[in-house]
Amino acid sequence: MRTRPIMLIAATATAIATAAGVASAATGTPQHTATAHGKPSGNRVTATPAGFTVTSTRTSPIGAGAVAKILASCLGQDASNFHAVIAVRAPVATQDTDGVVIAVNSARQYVQCETKGHKGTSMSVPPTFINDRLWGTGHLIEFFDSFSEPAHGEQTLSLGAGHYTPDVARITISYGDNPTQYPALMADGAFVYTAALSGPERNSPSPYVHAYNAAGQEIYNQQTEPTTKQ
Repeated sequence: MRTRPIMLIAATATAIATAAGVASAATGTPQHTATAHGKPSGNRVTATPAGFTVTSTRTSPIGAGAVAKILASCLGQDASNFHAVIAVRAPVATQDTDGVVIAVNSARQYVQCETKGHKGTSMSVPPTFINDRLWGTGHLIEFFDSFSEPAHGEQTLSLGAGHYTPDVARITISYGDNPTQYPALMADGAFVYTAALSGPERNSPSPYVHAYNAAGQEIYNQQTEPTTKQ
């Protein structure tokens, strides 16, 4: 089932840390929420409720030439005003999607352009804009356009994107009631997560966004603070 744009609001934090450059790939190493005695876990496959398993969160980069074509397909004449900050292929492909490009312009408007295959085209027409209208006191993350769609076999692709304030140093994603958290890709104020899930698509677990400050403190947890605006 595909879920269209949702915006999340969280409490104000104080620490400042940002990621810079273009994020193009991630290993998808899972980790648990930090506690006084806890340590990050190593690479492993984890089960989620209703028979689901997170089989992979690994991504691969989309080449610069293809990224330019994807943005042109997605944005048309406005493509020259945007530069890509995250461009990755997902760990599994659906009928329509196997990757995503996040780009930003000089006005700090972010755009999400989904793609499939190596033809350099995007089905995101008109594109999904992850814009900055949410910003104000107490706002940390704007989380737009997440979806879960069936892939090959009994696999499901979970993909989402958004942007964040400088108060956020790290973003992770958990699935369903499983506490394991997987790092999102972060670059220049934008974030992306993807995961291949194994199990019946109709019972796909919900992804939950977690945000941490530079001191490692969790400053937002979507599962316990589901403050949203449609």
